[in-house]
Amino acid sequence: MGSTVLSLRIDGELLDRLKGHAAKRGMSVQDYVVRTLIRDDFDERFKTSVEETEKFYGAA
Repeated sequence: MGSTVLSLRIDGELLDRLKGHAAKRGMSVQDYVVRTLIRDDFDERFKTSVEETEKFYGAA
């Protein structure tokens, strides 16, 4: 899997908060944001998968 550049414009307050969260985990801001996006994407896909399974089998 390759990588692509994504540029974001965020305000200083948000960047400071992101820096703080990343520092607590010993990560760069870039790594922290990417991991957060990956986690949110997984959560959304998992939720959709559960919903589709419940539709197929019926809710327990």
